[in-house]
Amino acid sequence: MKNFRLIIGALGTIVILLVAIPLVRMIVAADPALLRATISDKEILTSVILTIRAALWATLGCTIFGIPLAYALARWPFPGRSIVQGLIDLPVMIPHTAAGIALLMVYGKAFFLGKAFSRLGISFIGTEAGISLAMAFVSFPFLVNAARDGFMSVDTRLEKVARTLGASPWGAFFKISLPLTWRPILSGGIMMWARGISEFGAVIILAYHPMTAPVLIWERFEAYGLKYARPVAVLLILLCLVIFALLRGLAGKRRSD
Repeated sequence: MKNFRLIIGALGTIVILLVAIPLVRMIVAADPALLRATISDKEILTSVILTIRAALWATLGCTIFGIPLAYALARWPFPGRSIVQGLIDLPVMIPHTAAGIALLMVYGKAFFLGKAFSRLGISFIGTEAGISLAMAFVSFPFLVNAARDGFMSVDTRLEKVARTLGASPWGAFFKISLPLTWRPILSGGIMMWARGISEFGAVIILAYHPMTAPVLIWERFEAYGLKYARPVAVLLILLCLVIFALLRGLAGKRRSD
C-alpha cells in the first residue's frame, strides 16, 4: 500500500511540475516595474477584459444551444449519432488556424451566410462578435461532451418515474435531469471558458482587431521581444488563476452543501 501511494504520488507530481515550473519561472522572471506598468496600461487592460468578456459570451451562447444537443446525444439513439459526435469533437483536433479560415469563408461577406448577417447589421470580421464566434467554435466540445457525460450518468428511471407522476418532458428535464447534471455542466463551462480565453489561431484569422490578450502577447513579442510580452502573459495567467480558483472553490462549496 505504501509503495502504491508513493508511485502514484511521484507520477502525479511529475505532471504537476511539468505544468507549474514554466509558469512559476515566467512569473518570477517578470520585471516588477514592467509588471506594474502593464497593470496600468489601458490597452492591455482593455484587451484582457475583452478576452474574458468574449469568452464568457461564447460560453453562455453554447450553454443555451449545447445542453439540448448534449441531452439528445445522451438519451436518444438516432441515425448518424456517431457522425454528429465526431463533428462535435472535430474542432479539438484540427489546427485552429484552419478553423479560423473555415469560419472566415462562411461568415465573411463572400458567402451567403455572411451576407445575410451583414444585412442585419451583424459582422464577424474584426469585431467582438467574431472573437466570440471563433472562441465558441474551438471550445464548445468541452461543454457539450461534459454535459453529455453528465446526462448519461443520470438514471433514466428517475425521468420515467417523474413522467408517470404527471411531469411533462420539459418538467422532467428541468426538475430531474438538469439539476442532477449541474456539476458536469459547470465543469465543462469552466473548461470551455478557459479554452476560449487562450484561443489564438482562429481569433487572429477572423478578428485580428480588436486585439485579445493572446493576440496582444504575440504582437508585443513580435514587435518588442520577450521582455515586453512576458508581463502581459503574467497578468493574464494570474488573473485566470484567481478566477478559476474562485469558480472551482464555489463548485466545491456547493458540492459539500
